[in-house]
Amino acid sequence: MLTKKQMMTLQFIRQYFSTHHLSPTAAEVAQGIGIKSTGVVYRYLKALADLGKIELVPNKRRNIRLVGFDVPEEDGFALPVMGSIAAGSPIEAVASLRENAPVLDFKSIVGGNRFALKVKGDSMIGDNICDGDYVICEHCQELKNGQIMVVLVDNEEVTLKRLQKNTDGSVSLIPSNPSMNAMVFESSRVSIQGRYVGLLRVE
Repeated sequence: MLTKKQMMTLQFIRQYFSTHHLSPTAAEVAQGIGIKSTGVVYRYLKALADLGKIELVPNKRRNIRLVGFDVPEEDGFALPVMGSIAAGSPIEAVASLRENAPVLDFKSIVGGNRFALKVKGDSMIGDNICDGDYVICEHCQELKNGQIMVVLVDNEEVTLKRLQKNTDGSVSLIPSNPSMNAMVFESSRVSIQGRYVGLLRVE
């Protein structure tokens, strides 16, 4: 279980990778999470390494490597499956790096800031996202209107929906299944975990 500061550190590292395509230095991590001590950052990094979230490469200034991303396989590439995601009502978030989704002929969507989630439910069938599919996602925290996003609700449940900011400050989570209605939450209850970038269907 990550502490709040360790999670902040990991999220900053992922965002930095996404933006700059290289790892941050300890000083950049400290600035990014709002502390002054690089010694404290080193303790957070060591804890993340001990938990298997990152690797620390010796003798490099930019020595952080995200674990489980861009993993070569004999017949293609793999992405970490971070758990399951609801394409229906939100379900409890499940985090696991024990399963890899094979990504054959998908070299262009494999990257250091991306992961896979296994879909449960049929709320997004209008976007050809079906139960049992693997959705390829990219870590981000910015809510973007009209995009399909990985959303954490009340810090407990995660779902895949198209998002819409409303004029009253609330956020609508919109399914693409015409038999289902949008879910509306106060923005404070919604946390963006990533955006949908692709799909893998394993027959």
